[in-house]
Amino acid sequence: MKKIVISKPGNYEALELKEFENPRPNKGQVLIEVKAIGVNFADCLIRMGVYQSAKDFVGWPITPGFEVSGIIKEVGEGVTQFVVGQKVIATTLFGGYTTHLVVSEDQIFPLPDALTYEQGAAIPVIFLTAYYALFELAHPRNGDKLLIHSAAGGVGSALIQMGKLAECKMFAVVGAKHKVPTVIGADVVIDKSTQNLWEEAKKFAPEGFDVILDANGTETLKADYKHLASGGKLVIYGFHSLFEKGRGSPNWFKLLYNYLTIPKFNPMSLTNQNKSVMGFNLSYMFKKKDILQKPVYKLLEWFRAGKLQPPPIKTYKLEDAALAQKDLESGQTVGKLVLIND
Repeated sequence: MKKIVISKPGNYEALELKEFENPRPNKGQVLIEVKAIGVNFADCLIRMGVYQSAKDFVGWPITPGFEVSGIIKEVGEGVTQFVVGQKVIATTLFGGYTTHLVVSEDQIFPLPDALTYEQGAAIPVIFLTAYYALFELAHPRNGDKLLIHSAAGGVGSALIQMGKLAECKMFAVVGAKHKVPTVIGADVVIDKSTQNLWEEAKKFAPEGFDVILDANGTETLKADYKHLASGGKLVIYGFHSLFEKGRGSPNWFKLLYNYLTIPKFNPMSLTNQNKSVMGFNLSYMFKKKDILQKPVYKLLEWFRAGKLQPPPIKTYKLEDAALAQKDLESGQTVGKLVLIND
């Protein structure tokens, strides 16, 4: 087998493709021949050495990757729900950038017939993130106005689709003109590279938004809070603007400055202004199977019924993982990036 290994924090060259013996499944586990691997911004932060859960759970060396699709090659003792030769999707707490992966039976799900391996690998992280943000935290109601930052990305596109399923009015924000046509299903798309974001937002929601979902961090959080309606909820699931686009490694001075300028939310102000601020990181909830496993089955039902569609996908070979991460960090991509094994 081959897998990407990061021995220590670094730039793109830190992603090394190495060979190992194939792993074997233990009791309750399966061995998957991996066909496709989802690429996420968290993978880039792991490489840089600034992703806290990677430090807490693994340390160095580490193989990034949270989601794969492939074929079951071997099942361990006690596995009852899956068989050799079955096409599956799997979630994993790191280790996904590989050709062969061993995971527990409760981490795998049947790949719907209508989905390709690439589409299957593109689903778990972005759609679980969107599902948790919307239905576990925000609880939007019919007719609510939702503002989605980074709407052309994987999580953004998933949020728009699920927000429409909840019969909400979806307002999408993108950061470049070429991304506007890629945003499907939103009621309004605001291109902040050519339009004043908050002036435009005010036109459509003069009393504020019921929910704002943001992975930018420092760049927009203060204004997000200001533009919440009474009873509004700000859901934070990332801090992308802490990092310089395309640099490959942290600019520690900018990182420190941005960290120090993250807005602080006073509990008394939250109460008096009737607003909520929430945040989460799914990697710290990996063992909470009741929270994460049931939603995956629900999501797959929606895909089978045609209620959800996979995002646009760009593929790279596993050995080109560095290029995939570089492209993702550029901020110019849309949809989802996926690594593939021949």
